[in-house]
Amino acid sequence: MTELFAGPIADRHRALGATFAEFGGWDMPVSYSGTSVEHQAVREKVGLFDVSHLGKALVAGPGAAALVNRTLSNDLAKIVPGKAQYTLCCNERGGVIDDLIAYLVGDDEVFLVPNAANTAAVVAALSAAAPDGVTVTDQHREYGVFAVQGPEAPAVLHALGLPSEMEYMAFADGTVDVDGASCPVRVCRTGYTGERGYEVLPRWADAGPVWDALLGEVTERGGLPAGLGARDTLRTEMGYALHGHELSEDITPVQARSGWAVGWKKPEFFGREALIAEREQGPARRLTGLKATGRGVLRAGCTVHLYPGGEAIGECTSGTFSPTLKTGIALAFLDTLAGLKAGDEVSVDVRGRAVPCIVVDPPFVESHV
Repeated sequence: MTELFAGPIADRHRALGATFAEFGGWDMPVSYSGTSVEHQAVREKVGLFDVSHLGKALVAGPGAAALVNRTLSNDLAKIVPGKAQYTLCCNERGGVIDDLIAYLVGDDEVFLVPNAANTAAVVAALSAAAPDGVTVTDQHREYGVFAVQGPEAPAVLHALGLPSEMEYMAFADGTVDVDGASCPVRVCRTGYTGERGYEVLPRWADAGPVWDALLGEVTERGGLPAGLGARDTLRTEMGYALHGHELSEDITPVQARSGWAVGWKKPEFFGREALIAEREQGPARRLTGLKATGRGVLRAGCTVHLYPGGEAIGECTSGTFSPTLKTGIALAFLDTLAGLKAGDEVSVDVRGRAVPCIVVDPPFVESHV
């Protein structure tokens, strides 16, 4: 049995009574007080997530930013130092090796936050393309990552003296003072919930005291620690892709409606030729949302039909019960030849029972980022 990686504050999760599950090779807290309760805390007040399983990698040296821009999909030249950007690392077929955040520190330094299981693959792909003098270093277990999400998130950071009045996808460095010790952190105004929020990156060794300080301010405002379960329901309500579900090495950004994260005018990036060809021809399938109008919880792997008992036209990639909408929702790839649009009716086979649904253009709920 493969040993799971433990995050830097596993002891604190156990003390809080968290339940755990494997995710990306890491032992992750799924819930503390219940997924729906934690979900609502994020939507209404504030939640604190430990997402230290996320990868970290440093691209450094003369031409570091240029390397990232000629390999990853988005156009890094569109942002300035101090800003971050969602981008994709694609294979030669246009499939997605990983989706990640690139922090532009300067021309000679870019900090990357990939997904847990894909960090090594991203580091290998960029290393193979790196010129002399540019290094790509896996720093997966050198930093923790905490996500503070919800309407009260700015107040939490402000109370700790951390930068909070930033534009979306901007980042800045600060410190958290704990028992006379000053813990350096990097703060980026981003997240995976659709609420205003931040990701706070302390050094691995400082993760415990920084978590304690954040949690104290979160609970002071009626918020809660939140686990992987709420993270998934929140991101599904927003229609955010999860690698391995809505993005993969066999799923392209054109199919996944992630073409906005592709710098189409750039002369070079991994998978460019295949993606341009697919974009011009049109994808055979496209990601969309489904909202149940009947009783039933939609799940990944469920088949989508034109109508009950009708032709199969796609498959759900993520599905859950929406705590906000009080009904089942899903993300699904549907055949483009079916010609479906928002408001059209379909059915989803849930364990042999046809659950009626309507097609929805995500997000399912309003974004407040």
